[in-house]
Amino acid sequence: MVKVGIMICDRNRKCTGNKCFRSIIERDGAFRKYNDEPIEVVGWMACGGCPGERLEFAPADMKKYGAEVIYLASCYLAGYPPCPYIEDHKRYIENYVGLPVVVGTHPMPQNYIDTHEKAGDWEGYEEYLKEIVDDPEGAHKYDSTRSDYTESLKK
Repeated sequence: MVKVGIMICDRNRKCTGNKCFRSIIERDGAFRKYNDEPIEVVGWMACGGCPGERLEFAPADMKKYGAEVIYLASCYLAGYPPCPYIEDHKRYIENYVGLPVVVGTHPMPQNYIDTHEKAGDWEGYEEYLKEIVDDPEGAHKYDSTRSDYTESLKK
């Protein structure tokens, strides 16, 4: 079993986490690598707003509860603009808290991919996008602007 903590962008602090938790259950996006291994979420916290005021305690608390890895949720990259502090957050958690960090959780929905490609604001973020953008099936599956999205959740 792997125990994970998830940090979300404060712009999404009221997010229900549906896409992140769906990707854990269905082993999509960054969670593909766990296949049949059980995953326990030991913490879910917003970063606290720019530049990341909750980083001083949230990942360390998650570690106390057994987190072995911290995920910076896909919303760090989905927002406009993408979080300018991703590298700082990653470095702080890895160096100070002592846990590995994965950027991204669920596959990036196609509507976000299209918008960011038009805006051109993902330049410099390519290394973080690998696991969550290179899956056309996942991009379609997680695009909640599709007319059949809600119906697809029932399957």
